[in-house]
Amino acid sequence: MNTWRKSSYSGEGDGNECVEVATTPTHTAVRDSKDPARATLTFPTPAFAAFLASLKRP
Repeated sequence: MNTWRKSSYSGEGDGNECVEVATTPTHTAVRDSKDPARATLTFPTPAFAAFLASLKRP
């Protein structure tokens, strides 16, 4: 995986209250920023893109 990154919405006070995402051309991984050593969820990139698109729908 590439470098883990946090949401741009994570401000100073929210730094440990979000998820982190790492991407490759074929997969997207998600982990809890409060406990990055625990489980990581990995999805095929098209499935994760569809998930994000569904969150943006009204």
